[in-house]
Amino acid sequence: MKKKGSEKKRHVVPWLNKAEWDQVRDYLYSMDYSLQRFALDRISAWRARCANSFPVAVNCTADLVRCQVRDRSGQLTGDDLILMYGTALVRFVNLITERQQGRTARPLRRLAGNLNIPEWVVDLRHEITHRKLPSLKWCRKGCKVVLEWLQQEFWSRQLGGAPDDHWDLQSDGEDEDVKRQEDEVVARQKEVDAYRKARELLISYEKDQYQAFDDGSPEDKEKSLWQAPLADMSWLLGEIKQFALESSELLIDVLLEDGFLVPTMEQLETLGCATSDSASPTEPRVPQTFLRFWLPLLKMLNSPSFIHLFLEKLFVEQKLLSKEPDGHRCFYISAWISEVLLCNNNKFEYHFETKLQKKARTKDRIFINRIQLRWQQLLSACLDAPCISTPHLIQLILDDMEHPPPQETREKLVQLCSIYTQTERSEASTPLQQQPIYTVEMLLDKMQHSRQDARPLHSSPMDSERSEERKWADVQAERALALRGSPWQVCTHNVSWKNYAIGKVPGQSDDPSCLMVDNYSIMTVLDQPVELESSATRSSISGASAPARPAEGLRWSNSDLNRLKCGLKLF
Repeated sequence: MKKKGSEKKRHVVPWLNKAEWDQVRDYLYSMDYSLQRFALDRISAWRARCANSFPVAVNCTADLVRCQVRDRSGQLTGDDLILMYGTALVRFVNLITERQQGRTARPLRRLAGNLNIPEWVVDLRHEITHRKLPSLKWCRKGCKVVLEWLQQEFWSRQLGGAPDDHWDLQSDGEDEDVKRQEDEVVARQKEVDAYRKARELLISYEKDQYQAFDDGSPEDKEKSLWQAPLADMSWLLGEIKQFALESSELLIDVLLEDGFLVPTMEQLETLGCATSDSASPTEPRVPQTFLRFWLPLLKMLNSPSFIHLFLEKLFVEQKLLSKEPDGHRCFYISAWISEVLLCNNNKFEYHFETKLQKKARTKDRIFINRIQLRWQQLLSACLDAPCISTPHLIQLILDDMEHPPPQETREKLVQLCSIYTQTERSEASTPLQQQPIYTVEMLLDKMQHSRQDARPLHSSPMDSERSEERKWADVQAERALALRGSPWQVCTHNVSWKNYAIGKVPGQSDDPSCLMVDNYSIMTVLDQPVELESSATRSSISGASAPARPAEGLRWSNSDLNRLKCGLKLF
């Protein structure tokens, strides 16, 4: 065995000792009939002792020497000798090169060349296996050359020490490393070839579609030019479908590259896709002309397994674009997700539509029949890839789920997504009056929408100023009405609040006792009632002294007041 560091690997051998090994070696190459028969009998005994781990070189040498012994004995005819020599030569080439083969077959000539085996010996093996049997002369010559090769490459190497099968008892770790490297190279090359083929197929599809678009009349372009595949591109769609069966994941990766399902600006200009054709960023939709451009291909690939993988890849791509949620690429990735989810939509009103209505509705859809999607997985993937269109996509998923969560849970989930992504929900999904108020701006928006119907559509600059004044007066009046009976009142002065620390108002003295009310009661922290009230109006009003009502506030100790005073001075 080969050395590993300073030690040798130990293994069981069938021969008695080194002397027996040397004796068998010398007898095999002695050209004495009786000595060769003795060596062959000893090798037969060795093979019986360890048949599963017997050295290949010893086995091949015994087969070839046995052919020479039978040949000199005159017991066999020419054809029998050719078959016997041929079997021994075929076994030699196959067994010696077998350990050099990886998972993928490589030419025997190359493997034999790496082992310094003459090429004509491999050709002789091919003739014996696949063609006409060679002459006895060539078989004897091949046997002689192979025995010389075995003596030089195997038996002579054992003279310096213990028996060492140089190339058929190699370290398994070295063989595995070589095979692993070869497999990696082959796998990378296959992946590169498959990627190149996928791009070529999709580019050919685009060229045919652009050609059809250029040749069609304006009326044809408006009447769904690409609704059905053209006759001369049916073979191309068949090639793409066959490729999808073999490498659907790679095909989707190429489809999601720029220039295919994510169009460039030049492609949009060529197809005449105006900006108005697209939906808003919060509710993205693929432009109709661009959708019909890819519809023949997507309809041909619309198997459930492809749709599942397509959606999974889309959400993974959207997650990678989290740093640019408002970009061009993110819009089209979200738009394709929206298109697929809308194709699977099964609203209740669809059950009562006529055939013509259904045909018109499904004309521009990737697939018609409903697919059982992995809803929980889609919901998790959508939440893991937040963007400006996430609330809309979440709403589509929740509306189409077979077993959706309760209505209240769905509304809260969509509302949380809207807050997280800083997007406003549409009035159709949740009325503005029912939305909770989180900030002062939301309160002002709610008040503005409540007076929106009374606002004129067209007004002059003077009317606008008067309207703003009336609106501000109405706001002040509403705030004053809300604070009626409270110890607080609205501050009407123009105060620059940035000059005051938090918790301090204009005119407030430095004495903390000024915050005390006339009547109070003592209450521990654990006894305090918890009230969930909107704090929207508190940020726009200032405190002032007013007739105090009985308060249920806490009594502050002197130490608490001192800490508050120190905290105010820090600001």
